Amino acid sequence: GRDMLEFRIDRDAGMTGKELPEHTRASGSGMPRGIWALGLCSMFMDISSELVHSLLPVFLSTVLGASMLTIGLLEGIAEATAAIAKVFSGSLSDWLGHRKPLAVLGYGMAALTKPVFPLAGSVAWVFLARFVDRIGKGIRGAPRDALVADLVPAERRGAAYGLRQSLDSVGAFLGPALAIVAMGWFADDVRSVMWVAVLPAFIAVAVLVGGVKEPPSAGASARKVRPDLLRGWRGLPRAYWRVAAFGTVFTLARFSEAFLILKAQQTGLALQWIPLVLIVMNVVYALSAYPVGWLSDRLAPRRLLLAGCIVLVAADVVLALASDTSMAFVGAALWGLHMGLTQGLLSR
Repeated sequence: GRDMLEFRIDRDAGMTGKELPEHTRASGSGMPRGIWALGLCSMFMDISSELVHSLLPVFLSTVLGASMLTIGLLEGIAEATAAIAKVFSGSLSDWLGHRKPLAVLGYGMAALTKPVFPLAGSVAWVFLARFVDRIGKGIRGAPRDALVADLVPAERRGAAYGLRQSLDSVGAFLGPALAIVAMGWFADDVRSVMWVAVLPAFIAVAVLVGGVKEPPSAGASARKVRPDLLRGWRGLPRAYWRVAAFGTVFTLARFSEAFLILKAQQTGLALQWIPLVLIVMNVVYALSAYPVGWLSDRLAPRRLLLAGCIVLVAADVVLALASDTSMAFVGAALWGLHMGLTQGLLSR
């Protein structure tokens, strides 16, 4: 902003006494340190969460004796909770004029649930942990993304969001990979492996608390015009609500990723290698997301969404008919492709 401009003018004139504000100082890559901190925070939390999620369905079914119906209800309620919390957290961060406290709260709630999973003696405890974890996810998402926008000028936001998402995707890959290694190390003891997820979760919170400084100008400008908590929703255009309605119906047509894991187990995949299903899905998702984004600038987004729907149907058919491990992996890859075709488009 203004400080950046003044710094450049002073530098060009040979004056070196003026420094950039701390929150806008760039790292060696040219991206502000706060953006790297937000990305690393996302990465460590995803390592933790994906490690747990890659084993949780198996833990519920084999250790705690939960039925498929119970697992489906748990996952559905958990994801609905996250979606509802997202609706309120964005408006609340605008109303408060601060982003970081809500982001810390959301990540902190997720971190505090991680020890509950290996300690859980019943499905009820897992349900409670998942419920609180998803509330935390819903709370942190919008304020975190707003922080990214506050930390960089408008012309660099695309790169900033891309960096954060890339590090998040790295975590989504490393979490299941770490689960595979830990399952081998602990001889398929799922409870012991879940303890491994505790450390990266608390590292994520520490990185956020110590590595991100909220720009004071962002909070000050938000407090000058404090919006009504509900007025922002009322002013959204009809096109937005049409997209939201499509996204809702589209989500109803999808089953939980937990069933990808259970399907892999059903086809005979060894317990240690079950997290590989999520690795395949996330690799295809990550590799397809950017090309689809590039295509969406050149083709009608509706065509790509239609293609995503077709791929989703294909994934459902392949997984329903899969009788061996190779077909389960094909279904997981198609599932990742449908995510790459649709998620970015629904967010833009």
